[in-house]
Amino acid sequence: MRAIVTVAMKEIQDGLRNRWIIAATAVLAALALALAFLGSAPTGTVGASEMTVTVVSLASLTIFFIPLIALLLSFDAIVGERERGSLLLLLSYPISRGQVLAGKFVGHILILAAATVMGYGAAGVAITFLGEGSDAEAWRSFGALIGSSVLLGGIFLAIGYLISIVVRERATAAGLAVATWLVFVLLYDLALLGWLVADQGKHLTAQTFQIFLLLNPADVYRMFNLTGVPEVRQFSGMAGLADEAAFSPEMLLAVLALWLIVPLVAAAALFGRKEL
Repeated sequence: MRAIVTVAMKEIQDGLRNRWIIAATAVLAALALALAFLGSAPTGTVGASEMTVTVVSLASLTIFFIPLIALLLSFDAIVGERERGSLLLLLSYPISRGQVLAGKFVGHILILAAATVMGYGAAGVAITFLGEGSDAEAWRSFGALIGSSVLLGGIFLAIGYLISIVVRERATAAGLAVATWLVFVLLYDLALLGWLVADQGKHLTAQTFQIFLLLNPADVYRMFNLTGVPEVRQFSGMAGLADEAAFSPEMLLAVLALWLIVPLVAAAALFGRKEL
């Protein structure tokens, strides 16, 4: 356990030295505040609270930025250390490869959690002091948004480690990380939408469509945050999907947890057998 904490502290110190925590927090806070202030304009006409509008806006923001930040943190976690020669030095100490990977994950997830909580928390504080207030349900949805955003970041950290272990060069890892972000965040939904339009309901039923959404953690995250609370799904336009959905918020959260566990376990297994 001490070895894991030591590696985690090293990653946090590297993040502070490279301004990772400060930069990520500043970007998330600036965007969250902008969405909180600008996005509250329609609340008077649609009857939604400012917190509800902020949750819907931040959910879309998270899908684009949190996976990218996570992949940038993790894509060279192993291959970068191997190229610099520091990985062999680290493993010369009484520490296992599994502890190295676990320590890196703990350090990186703490960086992401700090950036997310402080960045999005700034929007919550602004709404509290400058807005008209929100009910307990809206605050619960905001808390669920922050927690699931950290979980989404953990998923892409695990995917980034998997990439970093499989490849032999840092440049290759960077290219695969960008390609992974494009596939999960942009291309997958475009392909699924194109299939839905071309099929015209002949083979791709609503149930099948929802199953395919589970194959993308970004879509699972979106469904969890935009369909779980009645006011949020009404404002986000997801009420129809929520009425037909076969998955409860608890099940969607379990799927997100599975998306975290599978690549992380696979990364640990491959790292244990990898020749350095």
